Amino acid sequence: MTELKAGARIDYTVTYLEMTDRPSVARPHAPLNQNLLLIAAENPPPWYFLSLYDAVGGELEWTDWHQRPAEELAAFVSDPDVTLFTLMRTGWPAGFFMLDTREAGVCDLAYFGLVPEAVGLRLGSYLLQTAVHTGWDQPGVQRMTVNTCTLDHPRALPLYQKMGFSPVRQERQSRILTRDRITPVAPHETLDQ
Repeated sequence: MTELKAGARIDYTVTYLEMTDRPSVARPHAPLNQNLLLIAAENPPPWYFLSLYDAVGGELEWTDWHQRPAEELAAFVSDPDVTLFTLMRTGWPAGFFMLDTREAGVCDLAYFGLVPEAVGLRLGSYLLQTAVHTGWDQPGVQRMTVNTCTLDHPRALPLYQKMGFSPVRQERQSRILTRDRITPVAPHETLDQ
Protein backbone atom coordinates (compact mmCIF):
# COMPACT_ATOMS: atom_id res chain seq x y z
CA MET A 1 0.00 0.00 0.00
CA THR A 2 1.15 3.49 -0.84
CA GLU A 3 -0.19 6.70 0.68
CA LEU A 4 -0.58 9.65 -1.67
CA LYS A 5 -1.37 13.12 -0.39
CA ALA A 6 -4.01 15.49 -1.73
CA GLY A 7 -2.39 17.69 -4.37
CA ALA A 8 -0.23 14.88 -5.74
CA ARG A 9 -0.49 14.07 -9.44
CA ILE A 10 -1.51 10.48 -10.12
CA ASP A 11 -1.53 8.56 -13.39
CA TYR A 12 -4.35 6.11 -13.97
CA THR A 13 -5.83 3.96 -16.73
CA VAL A 14 -9.40 4.18 -17.98
CA THR A 15 -10.79 0.96 -19.47
CA TYR A 16 -13.78 1.19 -21.82
CA LEU A 17 -15.92 -1.93 -22.05
CA GLU A 18 -18.92 -3.04 -24.06
CA MET A 19 -21.45 -5.85 -24.20
CA THR A 20 -23.02 -6.65 -27.56
CA ASP A 21 -25.44 -9.39 -26.49
CA ARG A 22 -28.05 -9.49 -23.75
CA PRO A 23 -26.67 -11.56 -20.85
CA SER A 24 -27.79 -15.18 -20.73
CA VAL A 25 -28.10 -15.16 -16.94
CA ALA A 26 -31.58 -14.66 -15.55
CA ARG A 27 -32.64 -11.40 -13.94
CA PRO A 28 -31.41 -11.60 -10.33
CA HIS A 29 -33.56 -11.90 -7.25
CA ALA A 30 -32.88 -9.49 -4.40
CA PRO A 31 -30.67 -11.00 -1.69
CA LEU A 32 -32.76 -12.40 1.14
CA ASN A 33 -33.21 -10.50 4.41
CA GLN A 34 -31.83 -7.24 2.99
CA ASN A 35 -35.04 -5.12 2.91
CA LEU A 36 -34.20 -3.61 -0.50
CA LEU A 37 -36.10 -1.32 -2.84
CA LEU A 38 -34.91 -0.10 -6.26
CA ILE A 39 -36.39 3.24 -7.28
CA ALA A 40 -36.13 5.07 -10.61
CA ALA A 41 -36.05 8.83 -10.02
CA GLU A 42 -38.33 11.12 -11.98
CA ASN A 43 -36.68 14.47 -12.72
CA PRO A 44 -34.21 14.24 -9.84
CA PRO A 45 -32.66 17.51 -8.71
CA PRO A 46 -28.92 17.83 -9.34
CA TRP A 47 -28.19 17.85 -5.59
CA TYR A 48 -29.71 14.35 -5.28
CA PHE A 49 -27.46 12.97 -8.01
CA LEU A 50 -24.44 14.71 -6.47
CA SER A 51 -25.22 13.29 -3.03
CA LEU A 52 -25.11 9.75 -4.43
CA TYR A 53 -22.14 10.53 -6.68
CA ASP A 54 -20.18 11.84 -3.67
CA ALA A 55 -21.28 9.05 -1.31
CA VAL A 56 -20.18 6.35 -3.75
CA GLY A 57 -17.23 8.03 -5.44
CA GLY A 58 -15.87 10.57 -2.97
CA GLU A 59 -12.94 8.40 -1.95
CA LEU A 60 -12.43 7.24 -5.55
CA GLU A 61 -11.79 10.72 -6.99
CA TRP A 62 -15.20 11.12 -8.59
CA THR A 63 -14.88 14.88 -8.83
CA ASP A 64 -15.58 15.70 -12.48
CA TRP A 65 -19.17 16.88 -12.01
CA HIS A 66 -18.05 19.37 -9.37
CA GLN A 67 -15.82 21.01 -11.98
CA ARG A 68 -18.47 21.37 -14.68
CA PRO A 69 -21.02 24.17 -15.04
CA ALA A 70 -24.23 23.77 -13.02
CA GLU A 71 -26.28 24.07 -16.23
CA GLU A 72 -24.49 21.10 -17.77
CA LEU A 73 -25.17 18.99 -14.68
CA ALA A 74 -28.84 19.99 -14.59
CA ALA A 75 -29.23 19.17 -18.31
CA PHE A 76 -27.62 15.74 -17.85
CA VAL A 77 -29.63 14.75 -14.79
CA SER A 78 -32.95 15.95 -16.22
CA ASP A 79 -32.48 14.48 -19.70
CA PRO A 80 -35.37 12.07 -20.41
CA ASP A 81 -32.86 9.60 -21.87
CA VAL A 82 -30.84 9.45 -18.63
CA THR A 83 -32.34 7.54 -15.71
CA LEU A 84 -31.08 7.44 -12.13
CA PHE A 85 -31.90 4.32 -10.07
CA THR A 86 -31.34 4.29 -6.30
CA LEU A 87 -30.98 1.07 -4.31
CA MET A 88 -32.53 1.69 -0.91
CA ARG A 89 -31.64 -0.66 1.96
CA THR A 90 -33.52 -0.42 5.24
CA GLY A 91 -34.47 3.17 4.46
CA TRP A 92 -31.14 4.61 3.27
CA PRO A 93 -29.40 4.71 -0.13
CA ALA A 94 -27.02 1.77 -0.43
CA GLY A 95 -26.01 2.48 -4.03
CA PHE A 96 -27.14 3.68 -7.42
CA PHE A 97 -26.74 3.34 -11.13
CA MET A 98 -27.48 5.61 -14.08
CA LEU A 99 -28.42 4.51 -17.56
CA ASP A 100 -27.75 6.87 -20.46
CA THR A 101 -29.51 6.07 -23.75
CA ARG A 102 -28.90 9.39 -25.50
CA GLU A 103 -26.87 7.66 -28.24
CA ALA A 104 -29.09 5.63 -30.59
CA GLY A 105 -28.80 1.87 -30.00
CA VAL A 106 -26.47 2.27 -27.01
CA CYS A 107 -27.16 2.11 -23.30
CA ASP A 108 -24.25 3.44 -21.30
CA LEU A 109 -23.99 2.41 -17.67
CA ALA A 110 -22.87 5.93 -16.85
CA TYR A 111 -22.53 5.43 -13.09
CA PHE A 112 -22.67 2.42 -10.81
CA GLY A 113 -21.62 1.85 -7.25
CA LEU A 114 -22.33 1.19 -3.61
CA VAL A 115 -21.81 3.53 -0.69
CA PRO A 116 -18.92 2.39 1.57
CA GLU A 117 -21.32 1.16 4.27
CA ALA A 118 -22.96 -1.23 1.77
CA VAL A 119 -19.72 -2.75 0.44
CA GLY A 120 -19.41 -6.32 1.69
CA LEU A 121 -23.18 -6.87 2.03
CA ARG A 122 -23.31 -8.93 -1.19
CA LEU A 123 -25.22 -6.24 -3.06
CA GLY A 124 -22.73 -5.38 -5.83
CA SER A 125 -23.40 -8.32 -8.14
CA TYR A 126 -27.15 -8.03 -7.61
CA LEU A 127 -27.15 -4.31 -8.41
CA LEU A 128 -24.90 -4.70 -11.46
CA GLN A 129 -26.95 -7.59 -12.87
CA THR A 130 -30.10 -5.54 -12.33
CA ALA A 131 -28.51 -2.52 -14.04
CA VAL A 132 -27.48 -4.60 -17.05
CA HIS A 133 -30.89 -6.24 -17.45
CA THR A 134 -32.59 -2.87 -17.03
CA GLY A 135 -30.27 -1.40 -19.66
CA TRP A 136 -31.04 -4.14 -22.15
CA ASP A 137 -34.76 -3.61 -21.49
CA GLN A 138 -34.53 -0.06 -22.89
CA PRO A 139 -36.09 0.28 -26.37
CA GLY A 140 -33.71 -0.18 -29.29
CA VAL A 141 -30.60 -1.11 -27.28
CA GLN A 142 -28.10 -3.10 -29.33
CA ARG A 143 -25.03 -2.55 -27.17
CA MET A 144 -24.22 -1.63 -23.57
CA THR A 145 -21.10 0.28 -22.57
CA VAL A 146 -19.37 1.13 -19.32
CA ASN A 147 -15.98 2.43 -18.28
CA THR A 148 -13.92 2.12 -15.14
CA CYS A 149 -10.47 3.19 -14.11
CA THR A 150 -7.67 2.16 -11.80
CA LEU A 151 -8.87 4.78 -9.29
CA ASP A 152 -12.18 2.90 -8.89
CA HIS A 153 -12.68 -0.05 -6.54
CA PRO A 154 -10.16 -2.79 -7.48
CA ARG A 155 -12.99 -5.29 -8.04
CA ALA A 156 -14.81 -3.04 -10.54
CA LEU A 157 -13.08 -4.20 -13.73
CA PRO A 158 -13.25 -7.93 -12.91
CA LEU A 159 -16.92 -7.57 -11.91
CA TYR A 160 -17.80 -5.89 -15.23
CA GLN A 161 -15.95 -8.61 -17.12
CA LYS A 162 -17.63 -11.36 -15.11
CA MET A 163 -20.98 -9.81 -16.03
CA GLY A 164 -20.12 -10.06 -19.74
CA PHE A 165 -18.54 -6.72 -20.63
CA SER A 166 -15.38 -6.93 -22.75
CA PRO A 167 -12.61 -4.31 -22.79
CA VAL A 168 -12.40 -2.50 -26.13
CA ARG A 169 -9.81 0.20 -25.43
CA GLN A 170 -7.81 1.94 -22.75
CA GLU A 171 -6.61 5.45 -22.17
CA ARG A 172 -3.96 6.76 -19.81
CA GLN A 173 -4.85 9.91 -17.89
CA SER A 174 -3.62 11.86 -14.90
CA ARG A 175 -5.18 14.12 -12.30
CA ILE A 176 -4.38 16.00 -9.15
CA LEU A 177 -5.77 14.20 -6.10
CA THR A 178 -8.38 16.13 -4.15
CA ARG A 179 -7.90 14.08 -0.97
CA ASP A 180 -5.34 11.78 0.62
CA ARG A 181 -5.54 8.29 -0.85
CA ILE A 182 -4.12 4.90 -0.03
CA THR A 183 -3.54 2.89 -3.18
CA PRO A 184 -2.51 -0.70 -3.75
CA VAL A 185 1.05 -1.12 -4.98
CA ALA A 186 -0.21 -2.78 -8.18
CA PRO A 187 -3.55 -1.44 -9.48
CA HIS A 188 -5.92 -3.90 -11.16
CA GLU A 189 -4.87 -5.25 -14.52
CA THR A 190 -4.88 -3.28 -17.73
CA LEU A 191 -5.16 -4.68 -21.24
CA ASP A 192 -1.47 -4.35 -22.00
CA GLN A 193 -0.12 -6.11 -18.92
